[in-house]
Amino acid sequence: MSTTDELGAPESRRTELSRLLALQTDRIRGLPLTRLDRPRPGESTSAADVVRAAAQDLADLAADAEGQPRRTVPRLATHGLGDQLAVLGADVLRCGDATTLDAAHDVLVRVRRAL
Repeated sequence: MSTTDELGAPESRRTELSRLLALQTDRIRGLPLTRLDRPRPGESTSAADVVRAAAQDLADLAADAEGQPRRTVPRLATHGLGDQLAVLGADVLRCGDATTLDAAHDVLVRVRRAL
């Protein structure tokens, strides 16, 4: 039987998003910076660009969930992207409802595919 948390999201959904977030942030932290910064094959953007866009998307999702204004996420050096994604993902996990968690999951899948 699935239980629902105080924000209306199934606990299994929150657990899965937490797992995916941990996997992607660990992967980002473990990749060579040159690989993150290099344009992806057949693309004009790098994996770092995708992670930066994902960080902004997660920040927007968290702000919307909290009823706060959206703010621009600072552009960090490549070596800080894993930590930035972890913090912003934790914000979504803390305040997101089922719809927000689904959107965050899609963001992290996009990161996984870019890496």
